[in-house]
Amino acid sequence: MNQVDFEKKPPQGTRSWLVAASLLTVGIIIGLVIASDLGWLPTGYAVPDSASVAPPAPSARPVSTAPQPVLSGSNQTFVDIAKSVKPAVVNIYATKSGRSEGSGTAPLDDPLFRKFFGDEFFRKFEHPKERKERGLGSGVIVESNGLIITNNHVVGKADEIRVTLSDKREFKAKLIGTDPKTDVAVVKIDATGLPTVAWADSDKLEVGEFVLAVGNPFGLTQTVTLGIVSALGRAAGIAEYEDFIQTDAAINPGNSGGALVNVRGELVGINTAIFSQSGGNMGIGFAVPSNMAQSIMGQLVQTGKVVRGWLGVSIQELTPELASQFGITETKGVLVSDVMDDSPAKKAGFERADVIVEYDGKPMDSPTHLRNAVAQTPVGKKVAVKLIRDKKPKIIDLTIVEQPKSMSQTGEDDGGDSAMPTGILSSLDVRDLTEELAGRYGLKSSERGVVIVRVKPGSTAEELGVREGDIVLEVNRQAVTSVKVFERIAGKLPKDQAVLLLLKRQGRTIYLTLRP
Repeated sequence: MNQVDFEKKPPQGTRSWLVAASLLTVGIIIGLVIASDLGWLPTGYAVPDSASVAPPAPSARPVSTAPQPVLSGSNQTFVDIAKSVKPAVVNIYATKSGRSEGSGTAPLDDPLFRKFFGDEFFRKFEHPKERKERGLGSGVIVESNGLIITNNHVVGKADEIRVTLSDKREFKAKLIGTDPKTDVAVVKIDATGLPTVAWADSDKLEVGEFVLAVGNPFGLTQTVTLGIVSALGRAAGIAEYEDFIQTDAAINPGNSGGALVNVRGELVGINTAIFSQSGGNMGIGFAVPSNMAQSIMGQLVQTGKVVRGWLGVSIQELTPELASQFGITETKGVLVSDVMDDSPAKKAGFERADVIVEYDGKPMDSPTHLRNAVAQTPVGKKVAVKLIRDKKPKIIDLTIVEQPKSMSQTGEDDGGDSAMPTGILSSLDVRDLTEELAGRYGLKSSERGVVIVRVKPGSTAEELGVREGDIVLEVNRQAVTSVKVFERIAGKLPKDQAVLLLLKRQGRTIYLTLRP
């Protein structure tokens, strides 16, 4: 091997080392690129030249410095909201005493001894025994002096109420007042400087907003769940006055009375109930709106009772069929099916068949909406009611009075759930109202109109709920005073024409549209 060849061709070992070094270098470069893409290396962020940024310690775990998502209209994250609300949500333990039958123990209570001595001997040992029922729920501190709002079904009729705070302190609570009609209750503990949750305006809540439910489901304290507002203005048959917020935030037994808050950490509702076939959460929960809860709480604190406004009308849903009968193109509004004597509505000039479209400046789209609005109106307030009468708009001013005590069980009459098309006249048998028929159906013999004594089996009327004992007052806005009048009007109706009936049922009047 000559010198030139030696200089151009390095030894075999040296050449292998150079190849290995080159491959290693390329591998490192590729690894850095891949690691950068996968986020294995710290990421740099552009900062102003004047900023001084200390490099992270070599052993420090990389921490993402990406900005956290900001909720609409707020600079809080869900973590911040939970931290601010949880201290103001409490555990409530309610105890109710009762008596159970047959809880005593007889000596040698054996079937053989019973056969020998007889049941009378052993019955004297079967005496009632005191027992206690314990309920678990949640509550929300709304005033720093210990005022707590919760549900009536959590603390109503309880003999003892105990409240446990988030810091584990326990207090005996005093019941300030309850309102079963909205399922709201207020209790108070002897404490000051407590954390609170601010009230929100639930009228501004919209479907699709994020909400958090905070409570103590199944006794698991300080539980937070997330969801959205699924619907507003729900009536679930739980209370008499309902305007529930529906949410899919998980609500379970023990959450009752807890907080439903918006993305600003404000109280929009009091968690009340769930729809469930299993006893647990199915994604349908209900909360009393904050505006209703706050109004009820204010009255309970000030007077210990709730006073509701009264308009004095029977109302029902305005269906498309009814709207067409009254010449209304939209189904927005509430149909007046009767006006009560000596009521503000009667004195102001309301009439049957008026359609209320606006109350005190707010549009009305359902009987529930109107009932709640009237009930929450302060007694003595003058309100303007916009309605449609004979296809023409009209505004009536009137002053709301206190709901009569006789309305304590039923409230403002909403006309029930029978405002649906109910068949044709040929499937109804009617009779002039006599004392015998009045006694049979629990009616007053002085009632005017004719009474339905039979609904043809299998007819549309039967399927849709027309009942024996209903009194027919009008057919197509014409008064019915006797069977003859009813038959005369019915005989002139074309078979394919829809019919508008005015019925009286259990003291209430309702409109029904009958379609062939």
